[in-house]
Amino acid sequence: MGVYPKAIKNIIDDFERLPGIGPKSATRLAFYLINFPKDAIKRFADDLINLGGVKICKECFGVAENDTCDICSNISRNHKVICVVERSIDLLAIENIGEFKGIYHVLGGVVNPLNHVGPEDLKIQELIDRLSKGIEEIIIATNPTMEGEATALYIKKKIDESKLNIKISRIGSGLPIGADLEYADLATLSRALSGRKQYE
Repeated sequence: MGVYPKAIKNIIDDFERLPGIGPKSATRLAFYLINFPKDAIKRFADDLINLGGVKICKECFGVAENDTCDICSNISRNHKVICVVERSIDLLAIENIGEFKGIYHVLGGVVNPLNHVGPEDLKIQELIDRLSKGIEEIIIATNPTMEGEATALYIKKKIDESKLNIKISRIGSGLPIGADLEYADLATLSRALSGRKQYE
């Protein structure tokens, strides 16, 4: 790596810090950027800087430009149905279907004792606090992994303890065990959402 100019080495190091990017991919990306027009490079750099201005929605905890995201502030959405997802990227995956007209709640991850992530580290209590605002249905759309299922069961238990009359659904079997929402195609996601089952 010592043969590369410092600017290239720094960019390669930065890319390697991103998830799923190894040394070869990082090097390819860096050299790809070298051939970018200067105005495109500047725009790319400005976009990266502007990421610092992204906020977390105070209602759903998804990403937003303002204190409240466009979905939560949209009065035409069904504010009586909340779809619970692990991350903002999962919210985007469901929104891309164009069929769900409710609102969301982003947990910020899943319960994972091996990684020292407990329920208190997620936005689960904040979800429970939202239930008294006229919510009629909760759709739990955590990923169908062991951690996602454990998190879904924990959320169901907490809702049951709240004694509120709320329908609890789990996304349907359109997603295989171990799949991630962000990688599922739109048709599969659509089947999973429309095929949701009431949580027993």
